[in-house]
Amino acid sequence: MFGSTKAYSGFSVNDIDAAKKFYGDTLGLRVSEENGMLILHIAGDRDILVYPKQEHTPATYTILNFSVDDIEAAVDELSRRGVRFERYDHLKTDDKGIFRGGGPLIAWFTDPAGNVLSVLQET
Repeated sequence: MFGSTKAYSGFSVNDIDAAKKFYGDTLGLRVSEENGMLILHIAGDRDILVYPKQEHTPATYTILNFSVDDIEAAVDELSRRGVRFERYDHLKTDDKGIFRGGGPLIAWFTDPAGNVLSVLQET
């Protein structure tokens, strides 16, 4: 039934203007706005809907993973842009916030609404 229809994911934020600035300016994504909602245009021709929700509760899981060739460079650049990387008690990260304990190298951060994102370097 849906094999040939366009599908996209979405998530909520509590402040569309802050989200637009973060995703557009800080992360450098192409962002458009329609009907009070944002559309993030990411590589691979994948759109993601970002919608306002007054009773927003941040996702407790990673909603977006950005694959990068060089995690060190990506973390350094994001840090220069004001991004702060998360530290989790159950996952040991290095001084930059990069987890190197198995699987891809990964560093988590949040958007202004508290949703969890990551940059990861596949090995």
